[in-house]
Amino acid sequence: MIAKLFVTIGIIFYAVVVPVLEINQTHVFNPAWEPHARLHEVWQLFTNTAIGAFSLWLVWLKGNLRLSSLLTVFVTGGFLLAYGLRQSYGGSMVLTDGSEKLILGVNLGLFAYTLAILLAAIAVAIDRRQPRARL
Repeated sequence: MIAKLFVTIGIIFYAVVVPVLEINQTHVFNPAWEPHARLHEVWQLFTNTAIGAFSLWLVWLKGNLRLSSLLTVFVTGGFLLAYGLRQSYGGSMVLTDGSEKLILGVNLGLFAYTLAILLAAIAVAIDRRQPRARL
């Protein structure tokens, strides 16, 4: 059960929390953003939420914690790669008002998504230790 909860925390980060934080004037409705960039933002939010819903179905109804964890690594790892490469393409986590969302002095996205990957890895390790029923 704890393994399922660990994976669920990561899924909630990318499928629920991020859309809540980004459907506002700093992202989706930001007048400074090109309309094309806003379209891509909404597309990414819908895609990640759909992957999250599928991942929840996998882990809670199908018992496929490993695939659900892998999807979490894909989504959150994609952010971490974009974050790491941000200077190469002019990206930033600083908002238009000059602020940056931090937790414990670390960018919120970097913190949450690193945590999501760690929790997914721990969940898979726990799941691997569980004895499997033989048919």
